[in-house]
Amino acid sequence: MARLLGSVIASALLLVIGWAGTAAAWDRGHVDTFAVLPDYAPGVPESAEGLAVGLDGNIYVPSGGFNADGFVPGPARLWVFNPAGQLIRTVTLIGTAPPVLGIAFNPVNGFAFIADLGNSSVFKWNPGTNTTTLVASLGAGAGPNAICFDAAGNVYISDSFQGVIWKTDKNGNGLNQWVVSNPLLTPGAGLNPPFGANGIEFNKAGTAMFVANTANRTIIKVPVNSNGTAGTPALFTTGINAPDGIAIDADDNLWVDANQEDEIVVVDPSGKVIAKRGDFNGISDNGTPRGLLFPASLAFSLDGKFIYSSNFALNLPFAGAQAAIDSGWTLEVKHFTVSRLLAKIPPLGNDDNDVDNDGNR
Repeated sequence: MARLLGSVIASALLLVIGWAGTAAAWDRGHVDTFAVLPDYAPGVPESAEGLAVGLDGNIYVPSGGFNADGFVPGPARLWVFNPAGQLIRTVTLIGTAPPVLGIAFNPVNGFAFIADLGNSSVFKWNPGTNTTTLVASLGAGAGPNAICFDAAGNVYISDSFQGVIWKTDKNGNGLNQWVVSNPLLTPGAGLNPPFGANGIEFNKAGTAMFVANTANRTIIKVPVNSNGTAGTPALFTTGINAPDGIAIDADDNLWVDANQEDEIVVVDPSGKVIAKRGDFNGISDNGTPRGLLFPASLAFSLDGKFIYSSNFALNLPFAGAQAAIDSGWTLEVKHFTVSRLLAKIPPLGNDDNDVDNDGNR
């Protein structure tokens, strides 16, 4: 009996040690609430899916068209925050119809390009004149979502429903299909959330585009041919739970919002996960998420020190999908947020969770 008891205790100890080792594997860091979004109208909070850091270093967040009660109609608002998290400007994006998703600033001419899912269209916003211009309608059945640019300023738009990557010139002219509909970029049948091609970004050399397929839980790599045309899409890596927005750092690591795992997954250029940052930590008494809740779009600060993420906090049935593991929490949200984390990759096994985003213990 003593031998049996000793064996049981030893097995239990090994299990506990295994759990402890697993818990220490990923240093998730500290997630700041960078900003709480203002209400769209008095008493009407609204989430945000898109997020961009402008050429001026400010953080631009368009309203996403949903809250805990469902759909919020009306043209999108664009909220502008300075790097200290203070709201400095509110813009109404005339002509848009929610849900408005991705936003990105063209480094060549400074225009913001905005994916308007409600209109199946792409808009261009001039921050100097505060004018919103329709760039292109992608047609019935299209799902414009995320936006990125090549070195020449050409504009690329992911189409989550048709599995297409659209392209225009730097001013939004000459719309064409850079990648025609491809099974690796479509949402498939019966998958959840039902969004295919989502976040897109080029590597630093501009030789490949990486595309998140949310429904398939994959990252797809599209080679760029020497003449600028798209090569054949191929699987880069898989296993991220609902990959959404993508940002790529100076070392070509992919930072990916996993919107159904409420975390940011960092993948190196070989496709291997090297960090998991952030997590969900409940809802405060006043209905504000702590940490990440359905993180959707992310961008680095201009100096690369921080990474910002929107928290869409979307109840998936509002988007025609099945409820997910965090959908119940989204129904408790009364104030929507943008999060901020240090953009660093800690070594495995370290634990500096008591270090804040200014590096202080």
